[in-house]
Amino acid sequence: MTSPITLATIEKAALNIASHAVRTPLLEPRVLADELGGRIFLKAETFQKTGTFKFRGAFNTVINLSPEQRERGVIAWSSGNHAQGVAAAAQIVGIPATIVMPADAPEIKRKNTESYGARVVPYDRYSEDRKAIAMALMAETGCALIPPYDHLDVIAGQGTVGLEIAQDLKSQNSAPDQVLICCGGGGLTAGVSTAVKSLFPNCKTLTVEPEGYDDTKKSLETGERQEADTSQKSLCDALLSPQPGELTFSINRQTVDQGLAVSEDEVLAAMRYGFEKLKLVIEPGGAVCLAAALAGKIDCRNKTTVLILSGGNVDPAIFAEAIVG
Repeated sequence: MTSPITLATIEKAALNIASHAVRTPLLEPRVLADELGGRIFLKAETFQKTGTFKFRGAFNTVINLSPEQRERGVIAWSSGNHAQGVAAAAQIVGIPATIVMPADAPEIKRKNTESYGARVVPYDRYSEDRKAIAMALMAETGCALIPPYDHLDVIAGQGTVGLEIAQDLKSQNSAPDQVLICCGGGGLTAGVSTAVKSLFPNCKTLTVEPEGYDDTKKSLETGERQEADTSQKSLCDALLSPQPGELTFSINRQTVDQGLAVSEDEVLAAMRYGFEKLKLVIEPGGAVCLAAALAGKIDCRNKTTVLILSGGNVDPAIFAEAIVG
């Protein structure tokens, strides 16, 4: 099998977004090295525009739209992070954006999305079909759909996270042994794993998901896309995709070595650790890789490990729960 995403595709996306996206730092906290017994790097997408890596893929997609498509605007569905990315990208280019968002999405994410000028259409994630709602609105307006993960331009944009990781490690004459990637629908995973494997073929790439929504883990184990039980609730609102994307899984089954899952208690502990020891604000979905490492789900001893912190848009009440313990 061959992948529709290549290193060249991701490098082109990096040029597309360079003037607006933040090149986020690759941190190496000494406290984590002492705790886990290896070199530990954190790719802090918490510092990205809109507080999450999602801006990368959204802007790369918007910038590639035709003039006719831009005139009609864009639509997306999202629990909040992709929503903010699309809204911010649309505002920069000067086009209208509509976002179909769960009614129970964190208020901070809804308010931030609206602050970029987007129209938010709420829905019940447990009884309504977000895709069907978006498609109906598309039929009315003719706007262009920017899906949260199953789109080549989105995947290429997210892949710039992996490209930066590889470039920064190469500049230090270092090579990663393993890279852990927060996984929902698999767009970040597809892009990052492609970039990392292209430049470091021997590096292991691993997905991390919340327990109960570990559909990518199960899909990798069975070789076929599996569905999560979406009646379950989880703190990790950014990672609650019902199943891996068709396009993303076709890539990830070639580039990902293993899937991991973490509990909510492990996520909360990682958020607390991030605040107390690393002085970072990390949202639940963004903390799953750190949670996997701290909980011993992987062996970091005498290895170079990269943990992606995918976002920092956390509801204040949930963050208070995490840091108080």
